[in-house]
Amino acid sequence: MVLRFFTALALGAALTASPALAEDKKAEAAPKAINYVVNTDQSVDRENLLYLDLSNGGRVAIRLMPEWAPSHIERIKTLVRQGFYDGIIFHRVIDGFMAQTGDPTGTGQGGSTLPDLNAEFNTVPHMRGSVSMARTNEPNTANSQFFIVFYPRFALDNKYTNFGRVIAGMEYADAIARGEPPANPTKIVQASIAADNKPAPVIQTPKETKTFSADMLSNSQSN
Repeated sequence: MVLRFFTALALGAALTASPALAEDKKAEAAPKAINYVVNTDQSVDRENLLYLDLSNGGRVAIRLMPEWAPSHIERIKTLVRQGFYDGIIFHRVIDGFMAQTGDPTGTGQGGSTLPDLNAEFNTVPHMRGSVSMARTNEPNTANSQFFIVFYPRFALDNKYTNFGRVIAGMEYADAIARGEPPANPTKIVQASIAADNKPAPVIQTPKETKTFSADMLSNSQSN
């Protein structure tokens, strides 16, 4: 009873605060404006351009946005330059939703040896091509895993750290093998920062082989 009484008094004091004080508090609480515009020109700001060369033969170009999530961008760059992502599979790929990677164990339970990151949730919408950090149910648990969004999922906004967007090669992201995990998972053959000018790897994509039945061979029309 007493506790409720003091709570009511505090609420009453807040409601009767001077207009000037209320305006100051409102200004302090206002979220920082974020620039949603992503530069698609791969010739500029190459320090913030991530290339993923995939085992399906394609290169995905991702514009990293330090303004959105500076600590997460720093983590991604560190791991990329360590070669951490090279050879890692997309272990969780849901059609119509997203493709997740960044776990060296391929189970969704692993990460890097670096400490988990504090969340940098932002108002940038999770649209097609958005790249965002995976985490557990706890907000400050992003580490190395990230996902590429296939179709808009605005329910993820302000709940997952959106740190970049695909600006080229989305068709190769679309072609990532589906499954949890996929039977034949797509791999990141090489991840690199464009400014480092690493040559793209030579990727041998599996060729489709045609099978012939005994009937087809016996009915051959060749001379």
